[in-house]
Amino acid sequence: MLSIEQRGRRRAAGFSLLEMVVAMAILALALGALYQAASGATRNVRSDEKYAYGVELARTLLANYARVPRDGVSAGGETAGGFDWRVVTRPVDLERTALAAASLQTIAVTVRWQDGVRSREVVLDSVVEGSAQ
Repeated sequence: MLSIEQRGRRRAAGFSLLEMVVAMAILALALGALYQAASGATRNVRSDEKYAYGVELARTLLANYARVPRDGVSAGGETAGGFDWRVVTRPVDLERTALAAASLQTIAVTVRWQDGVRSREVVLDSVVEGSAQ
């Protein structure tokens, strides 16, 4: 017959099946949370990359259309990466100001793209010189 002390040592010798199941469940939950965090970070990096490209494309278009014809511009297109862009200018009414002799145009540069199921857009507004071309 085993003494109480020997029975205690025998029980402490290993883990029970229930303890192992609980440990595996905790491990599975922790790994699931880690996987979600990693995939969310990857999605955010991809989304930020597209946003940065859209902003840079809009800035480039704004620089390309720094001088426009006095009657305005309406242009658009699509890049190979699926970014749609549009440039629209309109004359600024300066008749009653000290700048009446100047020819200024308001310019709106719009860049749109799909980010998964969501549609994203960047719009840059400014004023550019209208010239006789």
